[in-house]
Order: sequence, then structure tokens, then C-alpha cells
Amino acid sequence: MQTTEMAHRQMSERRRDTLERLVAERDVWVSTAHPDHGPHQVPLWFLWDGQAVWMCTSATSATARNVRTEPRVRLALPDTFDVVLLQGQAECFPSQEVPDGAAQAFTDKFGWDPRTEEAPFVYVRVVPKTVRAWRGEPELRGRVIMRDGTWLGQQPSDSLPRSPEH
Repeated sequence: MQTTEMAHRQMSERRRDTLERLVAERDVWVSTAHPDHGPHQVPLWFLWDGQAVWMCTSATSATARNVRTEPRVRLALPDTFDVVLLQGQAECFPSQEVPDGAAQAFTDKFGWDPRTEEAPFVYVRVVPKTVRAWRGEPELRGRVIMRDGTWLGQQPSDSLPRSPEH
């Protein structure tokens, strides 16, 4: 078995890499739970607006039903080597009540506007409270890069990448 030498990134590098991935990536795994039906996990398209993750799903989906009952969610980018996990509270917006900027940015990124669909959709917004990021075992220690909604090790002059639509 061949191993790859891994460099240990500083907190600022992890934060920068994570924010770049949040802008560039398309899919996120969404984990929800319902007190009667248990856990549910599904991949969804997502948009990072610089502060929150925006996703869209059918208004009748298990994900939408779960977050209405239990808004705590976990999100994971799909790479198991370059791990990014987000945890926060989900808020649902019916497709006709979503802020125009978020809906348009979602449409611009994916070429699909859920507001034009016949079936009802909801936009799900998650502002992360905790973010963990690591590449391999050497980065397990110190993997929390956001705690209580605040990026750790951030300098006031740091600029955070935003979705290119903003």
C-alpha cells in the first residue's frame, strides 16, 4: 500500500481551503432526523452565500419534514480524504418566500429555478455553528475551525470567499 505524505495545514489554511470548497462544490450530504422515524441522509445541490448554505428540496420530502420537526442538521462535503463537516440549524423557506438574492444565486449556479416548478419546493438555509475540517489523521487534532458560529483564528482583515454570484 502506497502512502501519501500529508502536510499539516494551519488553521488559516484550513479555513481558506474550506471556504473555497464551499463556493466551488456542487453537492452536500444532508443529515436530518425525526423523533419517530429516525435518521435520514440525502445528497442535495447547495449554494454557499458567504454566511450560509442554501439547498432546495421538495416541500414533501423527508428532509423538509424532518427539519420542520427537528431543525438541527449536519452537512458533509462528499470527499472522505478532505473532510468538511458543518453543523447548524435549518430554516425552511417556501419557494415563493425565499429571499430573491438567494433564489437567483441558486438558479444561476444550477440552471434550475425551483420557483417555476408546479410541485412545491422549499429552500433550506443552514447557518453553520460548527465546522470541522481535516485531511487525514495528522489533522484530526485541531479539526474544529468554527465554534459557536465564529471562525477560529480569523483576523479582522481576512476576506471570506463568497459565491461568485455575489
